[in-house]
Amino acid sequence: MNDTKQSVEDLAILEQLNLDYVNADQASDAKRFSEFLAEDFIVQTPGVTRNLEEYLEYIAKPRPFRDLTLREARIRILGDVALIHGRATYTMIADGADKEALYTDVYQKREGVWFCVSACAIAPGA
Repeated sequence: MNDTKQSVEDLAILEQLNLDYVNADQASDAKRFSEFLAEDFIVQTPGVTRNLEEYLEYIAKPRPFRDLTLREARIRILGDVALIHGRATYTMIADGADKEALYTDVYQKREGVWFCVSACAIAPGA
């Protein structure tokens, strides 16, 4: 398989994983997250660092926001690692405030499968 074909396929897979990440976040879908987060996954949000187990427990709880919408995503594939730089908007349920989140997710291709190994989000209120 040539590199161009592989890159196109990988890009499509990563675009879908990024959408799945956003949709699973809004839906509190810990099961979907467990399918593509690596065992050694680490996530950082303002003031908090969580491992996989802690994040799945956190994500299973009702989300404090609604209308999480992906606004843009930039995917860079660097060999067996990919970076996704994204921007999303959402509305806080408590006060109706509109917010914007910036995030960088790191994926690694392990035995032919992409897994999210790290996530960092600047997401006020979330």
